[in-house]
Amino acid sequence: MKKNLTTPSNIRGKRSQGFLKRMSTRVGRKMLSRRRRKGRKRISC
Repeated sequence: MKKNLTTPSNIRGKRSQGFLKRMSTRVGRKMLSRRRRKGRKRISC
């Protein structure tokens, strides 16, 4: 099995998948509403 060569960065993850990024687009807002409707505890990064 291969090792994970990239270390996940919190800042980069938040920039690309964070709440503000989701709220800035129409598709992102739809995604957040889907996750709220499903009852997810965490709706974004």
